Amino acid sequence: MIEPVNAGRPDARTLIHTVLDPGSFISWDEPPADPAPPGSPYAEELAAVRAKTGYDESVVTGEGLLDGRRVAVMVCEFSFLAGSIGVAAAERLVRAVERATAENLPLLAAPASGGTRMQEGALAFVQMIKISAAVSAHRAAGLPYIVYLRHPTTGGVFASWGSLGHLTAAEPGALIGFLGPRVFESLYGYPFPEGVQTAENLFRHGLVDALVTAENAREIAVRALNVLCAPRDAGRLAPAPAVIEEPEEHEVAVEAWEAISRSRRDDRPSVRALLKLGATDVTPLNGTGVGENDPGLLLALARFGTAPAVVLGQDRRQRRLGRHLGPAGLRVARRGMRLATELGLPLVTVIDTAGAALSKAAEEGGLAAEIARSLADLVMLDAPTVCLLLGEGAGGAALALLPADRVLAAQHAWLSPLPPEGASALLYRTIDFAPEIAKAQGVRATDLRRDGIVDRVIPELPDAAYEPRAFCERVARALEHEIITLLGRPPEDRLTARLARYRHLGSA
Repeated sequence: MIEPVNAGRPDARTLIHTVLDPGSFISWDEPPADPAPPGSPYAEELAAVRAKTGYDESVVTGEGLLDGRRVAVMVCEFSFLAGSIGVAAAERLVRAVERATAENLPLLAAPASGGTRMQEGALAFVQMIKISAAVSAHRAAGLPYIVYLRHPTTGGVFASWGSLGHLTAAEPGALIGFLGPRVFESLYGYPFPEGVQTAENLFRHGLVDALVTAENAREIAVRALNVLCAPRDAGRLAPAPAVIEEPEEHEVAVEAWEAISRSRRDDRPSVRALLKLGATDVTPLNGTGVGENDPGLLLALARFGTAPAVVLGQDRRQRRLGRHLGPAGLRVARRGMRLATELGLPLVTVIDTAGAALSKAAEEGGLAAEIARSLADLVMLDAPTVCLLLGEGAGGAALALLPADRVLAAQHAWLSPLPPEGASALLYRTIDFAPEIAKAQGVRATDLRRDGIVDRVIPELPDAAYEPRAFCERVARALEHEIITLLGRPPEDRLTARLARYRHLGSA
C-alpha cells in the first residue's frame, strides 16, 4: 500500500487549531466562484474532492489569537487537489493578505502545495504574481510575514509567496523544491538527486531559518512576534535604564596589550552568551535567505529588557574551529539590515573578530566589496543602530559592523586596522613589537572613547570572563537604554547626527 503524501501530518484546520489560541479562529472565507464549466470533468473533480475532504478550496484563511495577539493566517490543504492554486484559491489568498494589511495584522502563511492548478492552465499560473504583489504590499506596510513550509511545497507556490517571509520555518523531513521530483524524472528520464529538495538541506544552505514541527511552530511564532510587533515608540516602552558607570570609577584601565590578551580568552562571553544571559524572546535566523550561510555571523531577533532588536553578531566560537567571517557572512548581515529597515526595528551589531577570512574563496567571493556594501548600508540605515564592541575588533570585518548612532565598548575590547601582530610584521617584519604598536595606535576602549569612536565603555569587574552573567546583564541594560533613547528621537535627526558624527571624526 502506498502511504498518502501527507499521512500523519496535520491538515489545514488541525494546524490552525494547533498554532492559534484554542477557540480563537474566525474564518474569512466566502464560497469560491467555480472556475469549471458545469458538467465538465473538472467540475466533477471539484465536486468529488469537496465531498471527500470537507474543504471547499485548497486554502483556508482567517484570523485568530496567538498568545493573545491578533494575527491573520492562510493555510494550504494538500488533500484538496494537492494544495494547488487556481484562480479561486488565489483570490481567497489575496483578499486575506489585503485584509491583514488594512487591519495592520501580522500574517502567518503555511503552504503545502504542488504549485499551479494544471486544470486551469496559464490563467492559474499568473495568479502567483498578484499573490506576490499583495504580500509585498503587506511587507512594505512594515507588517511581519512569517512562513511555515510544509510537506510538500513545490512549484509556483514555493517560487512566490512561499519564499517571501521575514522569517521562514520548515517542517522536518518536508519535500521543498522548485520542480517536483516526479515531474523532473518524467521530463528528463532520471531521478532528481536525493537529499537536495529537503527541509534539512535548505536549512544547511541558509534558505530557511528553523526546522520545527507543527507543535513547535506556535512557540517560534510567538517568540518572533514578541520582537517583530514590539512597540517602536519609546513612550510605550519601559523607561530607559539608568546610565551605567564608566570603568574608571571602578579600577584603573589596563594597558592595551593586557586588554587584547583578555579579549582573546576562550572563556570570555560571546554574542551567544550575551543573548542567552542578557536577552529574551531570542529567535535565531539562518543564512542569507538566498542560498548562503556563514556560521561566523549570528543573526537573530531578540529583546533587551523591553527594547526589541535585530541582532548581528560575530561569533568568536567559530574562530576556534578555523572559521573566519567571509563574504557570505556579510551578506547575512545585510539581510539583517534590510529586515530592520523594512520592519522599523532597531539594529544591534556586535563586533568580536580577529579578522575576516583570508583565502582564495573569500577574495573571489567579493569580500572587499561586501565590506564596502555593509559599511554603506549601515551608515545610511533608516533604523536606529547601536554597535557593541564586545571583544576583538580587527580589520575590515570589524569596520563593516561599526557605523552606528551609538557605539558601546566592553572595557577590554579594542579596534585596530590589523591585529597588532600583523601591524608589527608590516612595519618591522616581526611580531615582537605588537604590544608597543597596540599602545601607540590607541586601540583600547578608553582610547576609542577619547577619540570619539566609542560613546560609552561598559565596565568589566575586573574581567568579563570572571563574571559572565553579571557582565552580560550589564551590557543588556546598556543596550536597552541606548535603544529606547534612540527610539525617542525623530528618524531624520538620528540619520543627520550619525552622518555628522562620521564626517567629523578626526577633524580638528
